[in-house]
Amino acid sequence: MPLFAPLTNPVRPYAWGSVTAIPALTGAAPTGGPQAELWLGAHPSAPSLLDDGHGPRPLDRLIAEAPEELLGAATVRRFGPRLPFLFKVLAAERALSLQVHPTRAQAEAGFAAEEALGIPPDAPERVYKDRDHKPELLCALGDFEALCGFRPTAATAALLDRLAVPALAGWASALRARPAAEVLPALLRQALRGGADAFGGTAVLTEVTAALDRVAASGGPGAAACAAYARAARDYPGDPGLLAALLLNHVRLRAGQALHLDAGVPHAYLRGLGVELMANSDNVLRCGLTAKHIDVPGLLAVTVFEAVEPAVLTAAPMAGGDPSEARFPSLAAEFRLSRLRLADTGVRIDRADSPQILLCTAGEARLSAPDGSALRLARGGSAYLPPSTVPVRLDGPGAELHRATVGRCAARSFRSVLPA
Repeated sequence: MPLFAPLTNPVRPYAWGSVTAIPALTGAAPTGGPQAELWLGAHPSAPSLLDDGHGPRPLDRLIAEAPEELLGAATVRRFGPRLPFLFKVLAAERALSLQVHPTRAQAEAGFAAEEALGIPPDAPERVYKDRDHKPELLCALGDFEALCGFRPTAATAALLDRLAVPALAGWASALRARPAAEVLPALLRQALRGGADAFGGTAVLTEVTAALDRVAASGGPGAAACAAYARAARDYPGDPGLLAALLLNHVRLRAGQALHLDAGVPHAYLRGLGVELMANSDNVLRCGLTAKHIDVPGLLAVTVFEAVEPAVLTAAPMAGGDPSEARFPSLAAEFRLSRLRLADTGVRIDRADSPQILLCTAGEARLSAPDGSALRLARGGSAYLPPSTVPVRLDGPGAELHRATVGRCAARSFRSVLPA
């Protein structure tokens, strides 16, 4: 196996994807259809192809044949003979499904139950595609919008007051009168199980959308959130997931800012381009803004019903490390994301104990090794670097790359890394 090898990465054409954003990044011609996600990794449903000099082959098969060579002994001991992370470029033109990810224990139990029932892995009603959890980190490459976690109940009640939709007046009263752990599951259950019918029919969704437009146009508190909810309502007309979305925080990221999403936290990406790094899993429980399968009892069982303030993260150089590289804090052991901005001197890449994937997101970079081998990474290009004691160089003044590798020591919370 060479010290580095180029990757060819599959595109997932989900309906919510942008037609132009991923082609603009990679330089490929647009297909005319949506291109939602570019997958960089070894997930068996869409592995990257790695060219090690003998032609491109699926990365998951190469790892299965030589796990310690491709992953390193330390990674195999920690996670088994599989790449523990999945790296993506995500390009959302419309809202993604409102969703929640399970814990590892929930994923193991859910996978075993669906296997016992004989549900095919590619069946639309299949929820648990694997046995793993799916913590993830989304780093914006430009302006990006998302919904993340339940908003504090008093703030949601105030927003509902501004909307002044009679059918939701009871929600505002309940949010003020009952603790979050009690009222949030009750309201989410009502929204998902009863849908618009619980509020007198689909006309209420039209009324809510009109109220959202009114508040968005008026400016002031909640205007940006209401504009985002209204766009989601038009993305998925008649979808009662809109009512569930009203309970969630609206988050706007600038380029370079990131959002961590842990198990049990309801969320949806709304619009924008970003790189996403996660545990190597595809387990998703959906609760709205989608035409895909919705498992309401399963989703309610894995959702954490507490109000949170989303942790918006920024990258910072490591003490004593190369100033060209800034790392994002992570709560996950499976992955770590960093950003490299190259100056004239370039960067030395050490990777003695874990594999990594490099993705060029701006400019052009060049990998080189002591044996004279080299690889050019244009914007949108990527490379896989297996563990090795031989360092390589990364050069390209003005280039920006994002680096995915295995986590070292996961933090317990973000309180120590976020400003007061």
